[in-house]
This record gives sequence, structure tokens and C-alpha cells, in this order.
Amino acid sequence: MRSPSISFVTFAIVLNISASISIVLLNKWIYTAYGFPNVSLTCLHFIVTTVGLFVCQRLNIFQPKSVPVQKMIPLAMTFCGFVVFTNLSLESNTVGTYQLIKMLTTPCIMVIQTLYYNKTFSNSIRFTVIPIALGVSLYSYYDVKFNLLGIFYASIGVLVTSLYQVWVGEKQHELQLNSMQLLYYQAPLSACMLMLVIPFIEAPVYSIHGAMGHWDIHVLGAVFASGVIAFFVNLSIFWIIGNTSPMTYNMAGHLKFCVTLLMGWFIFHDSLTYLQMSGIIFTLTGVTAYTHLKLKEQQTTSLPSVIKS
Repeated sequence: MRSPSISFVTFAIVLNISASISIVLLNKWIYTAYGFPNVSLTCLHFIVTTVGLFVCQRLNIFQPKSVPVQKMIPLAMTFCGFVVFTNLSLESNTVGTYQLIKMLTTPCIMVIQTLYYNKTFSNSIRFTVIPIALGVSLYSYYDVKFNLLGIFYASIGVLVTSLYQVWVGEKQHELQLNSMQLLYYQAPLSACMLMLVIPFIEAPVYSIHGAMGHWDIHVLGAVFASGVIAFFVNLSIFWIIGNTSPMTYNMAGHLKFCVTLLMGWFIFHDSLTYLQMSGIIFTLTGVTAYTHLKLKEQQTTSLPSVIKS
């Protein structure tokens, strides 16, 4: 099998970083400036992703596999939950608080895997949870726009995201699917689920604005652009992990973390105190240490064993 060119891998990483930062900032702008309903935006993302995956399949970028749909329903439900609640967190919190609380996904996954999947972690990896938790607490507590509802949404988002990521790994192993093949089922199922609940949870919005509300063309353009960018985020993740490794993707995530925070302060004029800056440093230190230790462990376990004669 031909290995990917350096230029292609570089393109995939640059695309992922730019798309991931853009989707956060654009969604925040859509919520702040236009007040577009959260669940409807999420549903439109899933619809655009479904169409994009169909195009990719026709272009032979990936080939879908036949799997029982009922096995995908729990994954699609958590997929809905994690996107909806992380978007609610983004809508309710500053970009900085939203971004830092997302970092709690790593320790939350560790807890779920320890309690329910009998997975063990070394003490050094467990200790990385301390600076992450301390950093998130410092930043969130001293955020001038701190609000309990936003923290509630963010906390539920972390829990559901962690559960989703654990189940993705389990389903990929169980059904022998790659991320694009999984998404091929998740996206349309999740879109259908949200279509069923939107009339009940966002009825007041639609009664005011009409069926898709007579939203201004600029709003609809921003919403459509957000959906397209969300699709490219997913596609670039597939390219990076498929052609390099999950660790390369995680390292790119550190850069996205820092740039998104900086852009949030610049565009939305979020305040930043010295204690919040300390929180960022603690969190970034913990996440970087976790990534470094996991990389060392993976390299150790992948070394060939020496057979003595």
C-alpha cells in the first residue's frame, strides 16, 4: 500500500486545525449575533454531513459496510447528545471556558474505562488529571461571564462526549469499521432523531419565526457554512488518523486549543485575568503530559520482543 505524501498529511492537518477553529468561532457568532436555535443547527450539521458522506462514497474515498442498524442506535443517541450539549456549552459560556472544560473529557474517559471496562492506567498518567482539573477550575471560576447553567451544559457535554468516544472505540473494534464508515450510519440516524424532537423543544422559536423562520439570507448562509465546515472537520480527522496516528491528531489538538482561546479573546473580547492564565497553563501542561506519557507507553508496547534461544 502506497504511503501518503508529506504534502497530503500536511494539508489534512492544516485543514483540520483551520476547520476546527472556524467551527467554534462561527457557531459562537451564530448563537451570539443571530440567536439561531441550537438543536436545529446541530440537525442541519448532521444533514450536511450525511450528504457529504454520500458524495465521498460515490468518489470512492471510503466504502460503507453493512451492519445492523439497531447496533448503531445507542451510538447515534450519544452522538446527538455530545454535539447538542457541547453546542449549548458554547452558546452559554465564553469560548475560553467552553474550550477548557472540554479538556476534562480525557480524565472522564479514564474514569469510565476504569470503572466499566477494567482498563488500568499508570500512576504517572493518573497524576496528569490533577493539573487539568485545577486549570479548568481556576479558569471557569474566575470567568466574569460564569453561569451555573453554562457549567451544567458543559459538564453534561463532557460526560456524554466521553461515553461517545469510548463507545466509538468499542464499536469500531466490534464491527470492524473505520471512523467514516461509522459516521455513515451515525449522521443520518442522529439527524432523524433530532428531527423528531425539534418541534417539541424549539417550538417557540418556530412559532415566532415561521417554519424555517424567514431567517435572513446571511443567517442561512452562515448556518450552511457551519455545516460544511463541520463535515470537513470530520473528514480531516479521518484523513489524519488514517494516514498518521491518533497521537498526531492529539498533538494538533494542542495547537487548536491555544489558537481557539486567542481568537475567542480577540473576536468576542472575553476577559482574561492572571488566575485564568494560570488555569490555561495548568490545563495545557496536564494535557501535554498525558499525551507524552501515552505516546511513551504505546512505543514501549509496540517494541518487538526479543526471543532468547
